[in-house]
Amino acid sequence: MARVTVEDCVDKVPNRFELVLLAAHRARAIANGSAVTIDPDNDKNPVIALRELAEKTVPADDMREGLIHSIQKNVEVDEPEAAAAPVLAHDRRGPMLGRDDQSSDTVVDHMTEEQLLRGLESMTPSEPSSSGGGPRDRDRDRGR
Repeated sequence: MARVTVEDCVDKVPNRFELVLLAAHRARAIANGSAVTIDPDNDKNPVIALRELAEKTVPADDMREGLIHSIQKNVEVDEPEAAAAPVLAHDRRGPMLGRDDQSSDTVVDHMTEEQLLRGLESMTPSEPSSSGGGPRDRDRDRGR
């Protein structure tokens, strides 16, 4: 194929706007290192993309899915079905915090608010830090 025209591609992708989107996406993919499925013949990437569409070496449906995936911000992940991932027997499972046997994690489940506050207070430093964030350091910096 010496020249590629819109008429060569329109029978594969009937909507001209979609044709432009798919060809542009494919041209960007080629520029980013995607393998070319036809002989390039010193053509530029948009022409190669159109020729690939016209010769059906890259299916338009695959290009469409790639374009949609590249535009999406939140990609939904299909969760495996229950039959696809077998569930381990209860005795072979490791402990799961909050969902396992209550007798195995009594310390975490029975911590009171007072115990948490005491623990946090013991972590706070009693002296001002030496990193230079005190009021005297700020006054000194203003004088400079």
